[in-house]
This record gives sequence, C-alpha cells and structure tokens, in this order.
Amino acid sequence: MAGFKLTYATMFNPPEELHTQFDAALAKVKANLGKEHAMIIANKDVYADEKFEDRSPINTDWVLAVMQKGNEKHAAEALAAARKAFPAWSRTPWQKRVELLRKAASLIEERLFEIGASMALEVGKNRMESLGDVQETADLIYYACSQMEANDGFIKPMGKDPLVGYDATNISVLRPYGVWLVVSPFNFPFALTGGPAGAALVAGNTVVIKPATDTPWIVRLLAECFRDAGLPEGVCNFVTGPGRTLGQALVESPEVDGVTFTGSYDVGMKMFRDFANGKYVRPIILELGGKNPCIVSRHADLERAAVGIIRSSFGLQGQKCSASSRVYIEEPVYDELVARLKDMAEKLTIGDPTERANWMGPVINKNAYQDFQAFVKEALEGGGKLLTGGKVLTEGALAKGYFCQPTFIVDLPLNHRLWKYEMFLPITTIAKVKNLDEAMREANDVNYGLTAGFYGTEEEAQWFFDNIEAGVTYANRPQGATTGAWPGFQPFGGWKGSGSSGKNAGGYYYLQLYMHEQIRTLIR
Repeated sequence: MAGFKLTYATMFNPPEELHTQFDAALAKVKANLGKEHAMIIANKDVYADEKFEDRSPINTDWVLAVMQKGNEKHAAEALAAARKAFPAWSRTPWQKRVELLRKAASLIEERLFEIGASMALEVGKNRMESLGDVQETADLIYYACSQMEANDGFIKPMGKDPLVGYDATNISVLRPYGVWLVVSPFNFPFALTGGPAGAALVAGNTVVIKPATDTPWIVRLLAECFRDAGLPEGVCNFVTGPGRTLGQALVESPEVDGVTFTGSYDVGMKMFRDFANGKYVRPIILELGGKNPCIVSRHADLERAAVGIIRSSFGLQGQKCSASSRVYIEEPVYDELVARLKDMAEKLTIGDPTERANWMGPVINKNAYQDFQAFVKEALEGGGKLLTGGKVLTEGALAKGYFCQPTFIVDLPLNHRLWKYEMFLPITTIAKVKNLDEAMREANDVNYGLTAGFYGTEEEAQWFFDNIEAGVTYANRPQGATTGAWPGFQPFGGWKGSGSSGKNAGGYYYLQLYMHEQIRTLIR
C-alpha cells in the first residue's frame, strides 16, 4: 500500500491491493481462532482461574478467543504495577516517550490487516470500517506525539516579577497525574482505547486498560503493540473481566488518578458519581453517546444528503455514538428525500462483514438483537410507521448471527421518547418540519450534544453552526451526515450529556487533559 494513506475520506475508493491484503490476513486469522489469551500486567502474561469464551456476532458458533475473567485481585495487581512504574516513566524525557509511542503506532500500521480482520470478526464491522478503526488509532497516537513536540513538552516561560534587586523566573510545566484508567467501548475498541491510552502515556501517565466484555480480543492486540514497542514494565497494563466486578474495583480504587470512559450515558454517569467518592476531585473524561440530528433544508442537494444520512445511520449497524439517529426534513423536499432514503436503504447488502460485498454486519450481541425488536415494536405501537426494515434476519447463513435490517421510522410523534433515547441500533426516525427554526428546536431538545449534520446553502450552514448544540458538526458532507471524525481534521467530543471535558479527542486541546499544571518560581 505504498503511497496510499487510509482515512475515512480515502476509504471510499481504496486500491485493489487493500482487499487482497485483507483477504490474506483474514485467512490467517481464521486459521488460528479459539486460542487462549492472557491479561498483561507488568509486561507479563497473567491468567485467571475463570475464563470466558469470546464468540463472534456473525456466527455464534465461532469461538474467536478464550479470555481471562479477571477479578478484584487482578485490578489491584494492575494498579500496583502501574503505580510502581509511574515515577520512572513520568521522569523519562518526553522526547523518549514520544519515540516509544510512535513506535507503537508504527506497529499498529504494520499489523493493520491482521488486526482489521480480527476487528471484523469480533465487532461485526465491515472490512473498511474495521481497517479505518485501526488506522485511526495509529493516527490518534501520532497526533498526541506531534502535539507534545509542537508544545515543547508543555514547558512554558511566564512573565518575570518586577522585584527590585532580584531576578525572578516563572515557568509553567504540565505534568502527568499518575495512574490513568481507560475503560473502552465495543464499537471502536481500538481507537477509543488506543487514542486515550496513547495520550495518557505520552503525557507521562501509566495506564490500566479495561476493554468492553464483548471486545477483549481486539484490545489485547492493541496492548501487544504497546508492549512490543518497548514500553517499560508496568507502564501499560491490560485486564479483562466483568464491569460489575473488575471494572467497579478499578473505578473505586484510590490508586486511580484519572479515568477516560467511553460508553453509555447511564453507565458513565454512575462511574462519574462513584469516582467522586474519593478523597479529592480527580479528572474523569467521559464520552457518553449521542442522539445525533441531521437537518435537511429545502435548498439541499438531496442526493448528497441521502448518501450522507444512509452512511451515518447504518454504518456499523447504527452502533456509533455519532450515528445519525434523527432526521428533520423541511416539508417541500420531504417526500423526495424520503423516497431516496427508502430506495438506498433497501439496496444495502447485509451479511458476513468480512466479505467484500457486504456493507452491514450484525449487531454486537443478543441483548442488542432483542432491543432492536423491542424498539421497533414500541415505535409502531406509539404511532410510527416503517418506511423500511424493522425485521431481524434469520434465514440461511444469517441464522446464527445477530442481523437486523436497516430501519427508517416515519410519522412517530415528536413527543415520543424514542426521539430522545439513544437506541444504538440501525434505527433512525424521520420527521417532516415546517421550517429550519422548528428543526433546530427539536434538534437541540435532548440531553445529548455529540454530533450533528446539515444540508443546505452555505448561508444556512453558517446559521446551523451558530445554533446547533453539539461538539462535532458537519455541513453538506456526503461521506457521512454525522459520522467520520479523524484526528487532526475533525476532533471528536461532545457537549451537554455527551461529554465532560469540553475538549475533543484528536484536536489541539485534548492532550493537556492528561496533565496538571505546576508553576515553578525561582528567585535569584
């Protein structure tokens, strides 16, 4: 792939070589399924007495890996290893930390296809989404390194005190907090683990990683990249197990100096409250999902709008915190755009996402599969109508997986709870509005504020940017109405109930969240 850089922008027209390499890597990965994988504590493989099988949502007969069911003891061991490693790692020159983290990012790129194939099998992403997740992880780490360099390690001279007879030197230094916990979600298990972990590590913190129970195997592959890059013993630790035991023990431990969590609003708010029970206030970075609107003006390019809405509604089966789950269309173009959306949705290919022909794969697990059916039923009982989809797929090769049709629901009353509830599934509600002001009122009337999209004139787009309450906003974007952030281009983070920091990952202000400031005054 010399000369080709994979990004969300370029993946829509990849070279043939990409597919050839993916197919070869997939065959290699499939030939080695079912192996046992350890946790990693202080750079050593650690096994638990209890195990659990990690099965594919594509076909639940496929055992991808046997993972460790870690417990409170393993949480304590990982935190102790991270605490022991912190003094030396925090005092390691930032240039050396940058060097090691860049090596980890380079290893991720070298292993792109094997990791991408594993991602498709475990998460159910199509091959392009899987490869994009992996490459984005490398780019997030590279970006954190570049920000450390661009700011000279965040050591900044301040003004001199006007003291007669003395010479005063004031220096601002950003220094790491200590032991940082990263709790990551199933949908972007690489980027939303590697991005926060990379930032925490290059800043000088040591890290304990706890992946989602549905995606431990892929995160183990990330932890291997950190270890193989030469990070010292205890600097990056990886533990697996249930959130209610292992995860809770990590969050409640006084040994944790900071947390990054990506996941649902309910779980994140509980974590926020539990973490606040410590001896003092500690930083917690939360990304808690979205209920992302797309507004379509009567002046919009409807072909562009339709493509963007489809991609953002049903990419990764709607299991993105940035998915376009609400669409508000001005009345004069409503019928035409709805007809386009119906036609495009019904042409989407659904099946094993490792196969090149399939754009949609399964939802992540049985609970999501059952939730899909329950939400569709609730919407229909509440007055909504199916424009397309609404069914689970149980025929033939799909019978042993969790496959759901891409679903658009129309005519659902705007006061129905599903307009404000994050379903995290391939279900998008569509409404007709009289004007853009009505659309904006509805768009902002939620607890969330992650992403938002707009289609219309440039003048209208500026109005949209000025009025929408969201951290990541897009106008007239065919690549995705509300999805497709990339480090250095569209930093990712939310307002209101979608995020706690007010700063976006992959942007200018994110790395500093992993450090606190010390002012050094020396009088001569």
